[in-house]
Amino acid sequence: MGGKVWEWCADWYGSDYYSKSPAKNPLGPDIGSSRVLRGGSWSNYTYYLRVAYRGYYFPHNRIDGLGFRCVLGLP
Repeated sequence: MGGKVWEWCADWYGSDYYSKSPAKNPLGPDIGSSRVLRGGSWSNYTYYLRVAYRGYYFPHNRIDGLGFRCVLGLP
């Protein structure tokens, strides 16, 4: 799944959030100015092409390589 486009996540970005977050299902800070991105893009180095890498960007801006994935839950 990595390497197509950076995937927008619903979480706000906080540079120190994971140092004090819950161990299970951390949801990110309540507020922020940028959103979390995962997965890397076609224009990135291999290091970024993994879901464990957490990037961020401003949600009101558009650039190549940012997108989202549609997900359908199983019945």
